[in-house]
This record gives sequence, structure tokens and C-alpha cells, in this order.
Amino acid sequence: MTLALAPACPPDDATAPTGAHLLARGYERLAALCEPLHLDVRWPAEAPIPTPGAAYPFAEHPTRASNADEDSATTSHRPTLEQLAADTELLAAFLDAEAARIAAAGDAVPRRHAVAARALHGCLWSVSLLLSGVWYLERRVPLLDQRAVRCDLSSNRYEVTPGGFLCLPDDPAAGLPGVRTVPDEEALRAELRDGFAALVGPLLAAIGPWFRRGPRALWGMAGDDLVSGIWTLGRLLGEEEHAARLAGEVLPHAIAPYPDGAGFRRLTGATGRAHLTRTRTGCCLYYAIRPAEACGTCPRTGDAERLRRLEG
Repeated sequence: MTLALAPACPPDDATAPTGAHLLARGYERLAALCEPLHLDVRWPAEAPIPTPGAAYPFAEHPTRASNADEDSATTSHRPTLEQLAADTELLAAFLDAEAARIAAAGDAVPRRHAVAARALHGCLWSVSLLLSGVWYLERRVPLLDQRAVRCDLSSNRYEVTPGGFLCLPDDPAAGLPGVRTVPDEEALRAELRDGFAALVGPLLAAIGPWFRRGPRALWGMAGDDLVSGIWTLGRLLGEEEHAARLAGEVLPHAIAPYPDGAGFRRLTGATGRAHLTRTRTGCCLYYAIRPAEACGTCPRTGDAERLRRLEG
């Protein structure tokens, strides 16, 4: 496994005219480090163009979107989270696109509620990283609303328009336009939890009837994907233990509206090696597509099977 090591601090803080410009750099850095996150970054107007090959190695990452393309991001093909939550036809198209991806992978398309679960899971995981990924890498929590995030229905890519962010008082970016400080790490974690809940809450309410699940299952899935995004990013950086500890600090136990904590535990294999695992609170229904391949953190997957996969 090739590890992509992140700089301890994002560079060029002093040259960024606003927090939005600095956050755009942070998103490009996140996209470069987290390959499973398919992200386009819409830079603020008049953003400075970083120098290729400079200290910031991801300056020309191909996920950059041009502001001139704003009109092409049509509601029907790349709706915002706000539009998805408010328009039943767009939400149906969102589910249709997920069903098409399932069929394209050679799987039988499951019943509509299972398609809704899969679509929601993918969306929550990606959107959670728009907040938690920057927090993990830079101890900054983006200030995003539902209009700042778009989902491309055909490609399953996400687009973010950066705004301001929250940070700790000793952050070099404190004082930039659009940047606000909070007193300590726990306050920053609370902003991460609350920001994610505000971002996805309307979508959870809108998709609930399609998913045929109540608020506990919906918010359980949201909490699962908030934890999973941090865990995945840490593993990609070779920092699984560190990531699990931080995810456990974000959700140490049930904190409204999330019904459960991260709940990491260890399984010991035949050689004595310990492996991190957890059990999801909200089921993503992957087993409805491939019954023999339930998720490694699914309540249906016993510890013996988890160890077989982890050590196989």
C-alpha cells in the first residue's frame, strides 16, 4: 500500500485573501488524498492560481471546476442538496441514477427502498467528508449550507462551493475574512456534528418515505457515515488508530440527533493481531444487492466472518 502523507499544516495561509480561498485549497488537498471521494471544487471568484510543483503538491489537482461553468450545472443533472430535498422528481431521478449504477455493475436492481438506502449511504458518506475531511486534515470545520453542495446524478460526483470555516484561536488563518474561531477542540467537534446534521437533515426527512425507515435508522446511518468517512481517510493515510480515536471523540456516545456513538472495538486474529471494527447503527442494505457479501460492519456479519475478511 502506498501511503499519501499529508503536510502537517496547509501552506500559504498568509497569501489567501479569504477563508473561502483557503478552504478551496483544503478541498483540493482532501480530494487528492482521498481517492474514493469524487469531488469537484468550485473556486471562489478571483482565486489566486497556485504555482505547479510548489510546496503544495496538489495545486493542479484535476477536480477543480471553473466558475464559468456555473450555468452548465443544471438543476436536473447536478442539483444541490437543497433541491434534492425539496423536489420529489429530482429525488426520484437521484434514486433512478443509483439503480442504473447498480445495474451497470451487473447486479440485480433491488426493491426501491433498498435503492434509496444505497443512494443515501453514498451521499451521506461523501457529504460528511466535506466537513470531516477538512477537520481531520486541518482542524477546520467548513461552514456549508445545502446550496453549496451539488450531486451529479450521472457520474455520482459531488461539487462544493467553499465558504468560510471555523477554527481554533491559534490557527494561522484566524482573522481572515469568513473565518471564525471557537474556544477549543470539543467546541470544534460540536460544530462538526451540528454542521453535518444541518446539511443533511432535510434530505433525510425527504428520503425517509422512500427508504421506509424512521428517524432512528436515518440518523443512525448519518452517524455511521460520519464515523466511516473519518476512518476511511485515516486508513488511506496509514493512520487508522489515530482516525478511530478521533472518530470516537466526535461521537463518543449517542448525541442528538445521532442515536449511537462510534463504538469501535477490537477483534483478535489467530496470530494475535488486533483489528479495529465497529457495527453500523443504520443499515445500508448492501446485502439486498449481494446477499453473500454483507458489509464488514453490518450487524449481519459475525466476528468470525469479519476476521476471515480482515486476515484473508
